Amino acid sequence: MIQDIGRYRYHNPYRPDAQPSEESRILFYRGREIFVRRKDNEISFLNYKKVRKAFPGLNQEATFLFSIDNVDFFFYREFEEELLPEPMPDLFPGFSWERIDLMRTVGPKEAAFAGVTGMQLYGWYKSRRFCPACGRRMVHSKKERMMYCESCGQIEYPKICPAVIVAVTDGNRILLTKYAGRANRNYALIAGFAEIGETIEETVEREVMEEVGLKVKNIRYYKSQPWSFTDTLLMGFFCEVDGESRISLDETELSVGNWCTRDEIPENDGVSLTREMIAVFKAGKGPLTCC
Repeated sequence: MIQDIGRYRYHNPYRPDAQPSEESRILFYRGREIFVRRKDNEISFLNYKKVRKAFPGLNQEATFLFSIDNVDFFFYREFEEELLPEPMPDLFPGFSWERIDLMRTVGPKEAAFAGVTGMQLYGWYKSRRFCPACGRRMVHSKKERMMYCESCGQIEYPKICPAVIVAVTDGNRILLTKYAGRANRNYALIAGFAEIGETIEETVEREVMEEVGLKVKNIRYYKSQPWSFTDTLLMGFFCEVDGESRISLDETELSVGNWCTRDEIPENDGVSLTREMIAVFKAGKGPLTCC
């Protein structure tokens, strides 16, 4: 999965006084794009030394994001997209703006993970410049990654949305779906965000009933995945259909809902929890090995 970065280790304790060294990486974003050097199927980022050379008047107020091993990652809030110098590729030959979805298919894995995780933090900082309650400018806490309003006391932490990925099984069959109105035509699983006041298990039951009209039982947790493309923390579950297996499709959400045996499941590479769960069932593994 996208967070599996091999021998490298991701460190995210907040370090408000951290300053970039020459080899620290500086991340730049523009809308849903990231500024990278792309060679073949691998990417790299600008280091602080190159950024300082291009912008000699740059101040020291870089915002620390996280570290991977001993490499620190930062971005500059003064270079939020409306203030980016143009054209950036002329300043840094070999670099270009690329869609953030590219991080799903390029290497090295640690760079792809850094690129999309940095974007989640960048988006949060950008959307929390002003207080959502009174409109005053927000201030960054010196103790934790939190923005607060000195005027009204509003507190804002990084946005993380809990959601479920659900593999519904019926013996040797698994329920595979396709989303309605999306360009990605690969098979998926039932998925949805938790609502206020419900447990994650209740989210599983509700989403399955809403999308395909089925009751489920024997809900078993599989594993989780941070999915920074949508500010989401995904939680994967396997469960069994409870009673009638006839699908009643919510066509506003899904275009396809099919029962597939293990032999009918197509091969699908990817970095998502969905892809792994489908592969686990196809191989006869996972929490419901009796299936």
